[in-house]
Amino acid sequence: MSATPRLHESWTLGPLSVPNRVLLAPLAGIGNWFVRLQAKRYGAGMAVSEMVSSHAIHHGNEKTCREMLRIDPRERVGGPVAIQLFGEDPAVMREAAAVVVARGADAIDINMGCPVPKVRKTGAGAALLDDPDLAVAVARAAVEGARDAAGAGEGVPVTVKLRSGLRPGDDSGFELAHRLVDEAGVAAIAFHPRSAAVHHKGTPDYELAARLVASLPAPVILTGGMDDADGVREAFAQTGAAAVMLARGALGNPWLFAELLREPGDDADSRERQPSREQVLAELSWTIERAVEHLGEQRATRYLRKFYPWYVPRLALEPSAARSLQESLQTALTLARARELLGAARRPSALVS
Repeated sequence: MSATPRLHESWTLGPLSVPNRVLLAPLAGIGNWFVRLQAKRYGAGMAVSEMVSSHAIHHGNEKTCREMLRIDPRERVGGPVAIQLFGEDPAVMREAAAVVVARGADAIDINMGCPVPKVRKTGAGAALLDDPDLAVAVARAAVEGARDAAGAGEGVPVTVKLRSGLRPGDDSGFELAHRLVDEAGVAAIAFHPRSAAVHHKGTPDYELAARLVASLPAPVILTGGMDDADGVREAFAQTGAAAVMLARGALGNPWLFAELLREPGDDADSRERQPSREQVLAELSWTIERAVEHLGEQRATRYLRKFYPWYVPRLALEPSAARSLQESLQTALTLARARELLGAARRPSALVS
């Protein structure tokens, strides 16, 4: 391996071998098995689930255990699968970690960065930045639960996803990252160098991320602001991170994984690599089929309304046609109608409202 790692090169996360350094981040309410599978189809070296409540696992919530903990065998092709947990109770987290390992997770991520008020008010997510002792206890419990469930061997690695702090200028996440590795035995830190207060706004502090990389005796996975290939490559080089995590930038754009993983020296015009309208429609059709497989026709009809706005802009339709398609997809009562509308997108002049 070269002195300066490349995105397409492998690396290790605890006992795991990860085939490349471009990962799918946990996407709340989105990152189910088929979204992770899609990322893997386009080359993601590892994919992390949407955040799952440790308390819901503890109480045996049917939807959580049946749907959110589902790992499809097809996901395992190409790299590990991680499940992200959130919670503030060490005992509950230990139990949830053990359940997740039993369900087949290759790794566990603990969410200590979610800025959403309904998560923070429970004491979980970014709220743990304000209670570092509890944060360490929660992470340690997950490590212990994963180790005990795995039995002999090196066990299942636990990572933690962190924000830089709660408020702008706050670097409590930087300090907490070191404690999580040193005291809790966390295998890696996924670092989003924005404060929880700004959510996804503002420029990530990649200089702070570089300081964390230089000082932490564990891999740092960089996330936040990963929206285009040039920006991702620049942030990866600037920070020296072990890997990058694509989140919102990958929504409706799985082609970004493939673009980032092309071999060095492939300098073809990036415009030539953009998916055609037919390719975008084919990918959306694949997504629709998987949603039906996951949820059934009726629930998938509603669920997919959040997906259409990510794909329609990539169809390169005239603005009026794109607006008409978006509006019609949001009100389509059946998937048959949605498929009809998308079929008409191959002939923009034939679109109907």
